[in-house]
Amino acid sequence: MTEEALYKLRFPIGEFQKPEIITPETIKLWIQDIEQFPQAVEAVTKGLTTEELNWQYRPDGWTIKQVVHHCADSHMNSIIRFKLALTEESPTIRPYYEERWATLIDSIDDNINDTLNLLNGLHAKLGKLLSHISTKELSRVFVHPEHGRRFQLDETIGMYAWHSNHHLAHIKQAIAYKGRFSS
Repeated sequence: MTEEALYKLRFPIGEFQKPEIITPETIKLWIQDIEQFPQAVEAVTKGLTTEELNWQYRPDGWTIKQVVHHCADSHMNSIIRFKLALTEESPTIRPYYEERWATLIDSIDDNINDTLNLLNGLHAKLGKLLSHISTKELSRVFVHPEHGRRFQLDETIGMYAWHSNHHLAHIKQAIAYKGRFSS
């Protein structure tokens, strides 16, 4: 498989691109994507068999179930990051080893029902928080030590909307390819 083909499998919707200007309308659309994500994941995974939940979205990639479990882990961290930035002055967030988390027992569980329930509640709570961030608060920041930079909350909303759509595309991709990729 070519490098370009592998890149497209890894980033089926492309990489996140921060717009030069983030408008209130853009923020609203991003929040809608975040709020609707759990229902979209539930719709595409409904009725999948254990075998299908174990399909990978690309060669050497995670399985569908790992992607679903990862989204819950990642988005739990996201709400904490937003709350830290809203309540502290430029806090340094704590990164985590997502690839290691993806191998823990709860991330390889064939039953994704609890995780889907968690995503529903988490995204409802996250959507409520994000919908009530003021224009002034959107410029608050947190420091991500792995990237060595400050992330503003308005950009971060976009990144998590992208992250949701990115992994939804991974799940759909695994289903379309039936977890099989030719070289």
